[in-house]
Amino acid sequence: MSPRSKAIRVASTISVRDYDDADWPLVWPVIEEVVRAGDTFPFPTDLTEIEARGIWLENGPGGRVTVAVDGDRVLGTAKMGRNRPGPGSHVATASYMVSAEARGLGAGRALVVDSLDWARESGYAAMQFNAVVATNTGAVRLYESLGFTVVGTVPRAHELPTGERVGLRIMHLDL
Repeated sequence: MSPRSKAIRVASTISVRDYDDADWPLVWPVIEEVVRAGDTFPFPTDLTEIEARGIWLENGPGGRVTVAVDGDRVLGTAKMGRNRPGPGSHVATASYMVSAEARGLGAGRALVVDSLDWARESGYAAMQFNAVVATNTGAVRLYESLGFTVVGTVPRAHELPTGERVGLRIMHLDL
């Protein structure tokens, strides 16, 4: 089987489902890989498993965590909930992490589309991402292809492992 046909086969079997506590041993390696790289996600690169679990699984009232799977293999994960409490609670937010080996296969898109469906079904008026690393061009392209726009960039707000400081994009989509 050629690499391209393998990618098509894998992509066609990706599904998104709610996270279960039994998933953590498969979710943690995805989170660890992404945060250790330091180039696409604004979490500390020395994040511990205990800290990661507390951050990733705490979503406040009505929040949700999902996994993108191919069979029993976890390809990525998402967390979603309200962006802010009180007067801002009508705007949802979400964060996504996909393993390096699954990038480009549709896991990220599946997670984003699922979270947008969830936000609409939950009655949110919009979805906002507060900190998309500007050099994470794959994510920015994906979000823009689904209708998100960059409403602002915080200059030099994310330091890459090289020491270069790049912007964090704020992205928004009316639902």
